[in-house]
Amino acid sequence: MSSFIPETAPFNEQQRAWLNGFFAGLTGIQETANGSVASALAVGLPGAEPEVEEEEDFPWHDASLPIVDRMEMAEEKPLERKLMAAMAQLNCGSCGYLCQTYGEAIASGEEKNLSLCSPGGKETKQMIKKLMADAPATNGTANGAAANGAASNGAAAWSRNNPYSANLIESRPLNLEGSAKDTRHVAIDLTGSGMRYEVGDALGVYPVNCGDLCAQIIDRLAADSQVKVATPLGNTKPLLTALQEDCCLKDPSDELIELLIGRTPDASAQDTLKHLLAEGVPEGFDVLDVLEVAAGSTITATEFLECLDPLNPRLYSIASSMKAVGDQVHLTVGKVVYEREGRVRKGVASTMLAERIAEGESLRVFVQPNHGGFTVPAKEDTPMIMVGPGTGIAPFVAFLQERAAKKSPGDNWLFFGDQHEAYDFLYEKELTDYVHDGVLSRLDTAFSRDGDKKVYVQDKMRENAAELWQWLKKGAHFYVCGDASRMAADVERALLQIIEDEGGMSAEDAKAYLKTMTSEQRYVRDVY
Repeated sequence: MSSFIPETAPFNEQQRAWLNGFFAGLTGIQETANGSVASALAVGLPGAEPEVEEEEDFPWHDASLPIVDRMEMAEEKPLERKLMAAMAQLNCGSCGYLCQTYGEAIASGEEKNLSLCSPGGKETKQMIKKLMADAPATNGTANGAAANGAASNGAAAWSRNNPYSANLIESRPLNLEGSAKDTRHVAIDLTGSGMRYEVGDALGVYPVNCGDLCAQIIDRLAADSQVKVATPLGNTKPLLTALQEDCCLKDPSDELIELLIGRTPDASAQDTLKHLLAEGVPEGFDVLDVLEVAAGSTITATEFLECLDPLNPRLYSIASSMKAVGDQVHLTVGKVVYEREGRVRKGVASTMLAERIAEGESLRVFVQPNHGGFTVPAKEDTPMIMVGPGTGIAPFVAFLQERAAKKSPGDNWLFFGDQHEAYDFLYEKELTDYVHDGVLSRLDTAFSRDGDKKVYVQDKMRENAAELWQWLKKGAHFYVCGDASRMAADVERALLQIIEDEGGMSAEDAKAYLKTMTSEQRYVRDVY
């Protein structure tokens, strides 16, 4: 508990304890055991034992549970807990919060953007909207800066709500010719910003939509590209600029589909739109697609923008240590481009960083501090085991740079995987140099497309189960970065099996062991 009473004040220890509890209750800053902030502290008479608040149980906080089950568990809970249950339960930080704190910020009115939980997708967004529609109005403030933006590591001037305009240094391909992928090493200049970050932090990048896509949408609307419109972010801009800078053009909202159903004269188009509304849009189906289904409908630019979600920043794991790169920040970005029904689709942020911004041009960024202990261990002799296939390698490049710069004595073991060793061994030279220099104690790779049988990082873990268990027994921290639904889930299953087999435990005891590692921040994931 924070001390409000100076040591020199004329009170005995019992009185000082009571007064500290009283003032903590007034200011509402006592932290509960699970890290949440208590709104007040129960205080008793002088001389009474302070009341200890029990840790709140969140049974729905399990990413494997369907949203319908999570909502049922939270049915009798207050609004902020129902909102928490609607989130993806990954605590990935992509919204700028954790699942619990995002729910609390929405419930209090501090956060007005209801579409920040990108892993939860449409079902989370719809559930949040339903909960808020059914909830009584709140008197919360409209500005979420205090909750979700300002970093606590020296970059408080720049935040999600006040991003810094930085210049691109380079966007360099990491894959070699012959690869099916286009992964970029992106370097951004922070000189003069005063921004600071720690390894394990993420960089928020505000993307800009492709101009060609925006022009096609304007053509479908038969609108004037320069007409002034109000955007989902509360700005007033010309239509083309608004679509590029402020509007999400990826996922068509139910509101847009409903509007088009009422404006479409064609019965077949109406049926298609009703089906999309009832069953959900297919993967990759975007705003332009739904406008093309409703060809012949008439809606104004203002009506259209009222049905769009705001264009949210994308968070990328930082792939550098300031001890190694100074006033720069590096990212590892996989460019997303694919074709669907004869039209090329592009990931808005990844293609911007890969091809739509030239060296020296600016982009808006902010630092999002790491969550849940996703950083190098405080004790420099603590061993680290890192699992990061594909672009999941990013934070571990930063971890290794940090440990090399500090000459940390702790052992480091990296599991990296991708498709082909010849084309897709990201940061191969840097990693092999770290092995040669002794910074990287072990490097195990899994290239899934090189043999008759696909091999993944979790398979390499199982091959080295005995040694991995010895590292864990010595207190190693275990880190995972990457896809939550497949890779991270497979890695956790392999890790549990190793703990069970090598530790001679039951399945239940292995889960308890891993839960203890999690509570001690020795098992930490950065997943999305």
